[in-house]
Amino acid sequence: MGSVGTVILAIIHILFSLSIIVIVLLQSGKTAGLSGIIAGGAETFFGKNKGRTIDAMLSKFTAVAAIAFLVTSIFLYVLVSKIL
Repeated sequence: MGSVGTVILAIIHILFSLSIIVIVLLQSGKTAGLSGIIAGGAETFFGKNKGRTIDAMLSKFTAVAAIAFLVTSIFLYVLVSKIL
């Protein structure tokens, strides 16, 4: 896969790392102060739609991006160790 493949994989790796940073920053904290208390009560009332909220989708995207980051890390390690 040579150096061109390594560069392409490194760019994809950087994109995944930046996406993890952005997705984590977009998520709201678990303790969001007074609004978190109010929303927490509403969240238990509307519990059946919990999987469709923005926070739930961001959490799933974070998991996917983290797994992809891990996979690209392993592939980069293998490619660089073969080159050196």
